[in-house]
Amino acid sequence: MHIDPLERKWVFVSLAMCGLFVTIIMIDALFHGVNAPSNVETIDSRKIHLSEEFAEDNLGVQVADNGEIMIRLVAGRYAFFPKEITIPAETKVTFRWVSMDVLHGVHMPMTNMSTMIVPGYVSQIESSFPRPGEYPMLCNEYCGLGHDHMWSKVNVIDKEEWDASRAALTSAKNNAIDEEQNNE
Repeated sequence: MHIDPLERKWVFVSLAMCGLFVTIIMIDALFHGVNAPSNVETIDSRKIHLSEEFAEDNLGVQVADNGEIMIRLVAGRYAFFPKEITIPAETKVTFRWVSMDVLHGVHMPMTNMSTMIVPGYVSQIESSFPRPGEYPMLCNEYCGLGHDHMWSKVNVIDKEEWDASRAALTSAKNNAIDEEQNNE
């Protein structure tokens, strides 16, 4: 079979370009830490409500003893649960999402937050919000007829206000525990 010399040159040029692109992607992935924004963690979408992590009582903002903030959300057809959350500004937070039915996406305008929520997988992304304010959280993957009503809200407050509200909450819990012990 005869291949024209000009065609042979263009085949080599196109293969060299493909090789260059693959090399650049591999260098970025291996040496610069450019990876997909989520860990690969699976979950049975039919049993989300039975899982300990995504049970209804564990949804929303949770602060660990070391101060790390974890936010767990569930995307279901036409809603994010919980509908509204409050977090501090200038603090790293970790979002964990699961879908209970179909493919969803989440996008927060004016931030770097945008990811897909695939049924059967846990989507995780870390971010921080430099300024206080209200940030809408919108579904950016068509999920059915009620898709345009699928939104939630993130209230970002000053770090000082967050610390004061956490201290008041801790004090109220301690007072309730003391009162319960006194009643016994």
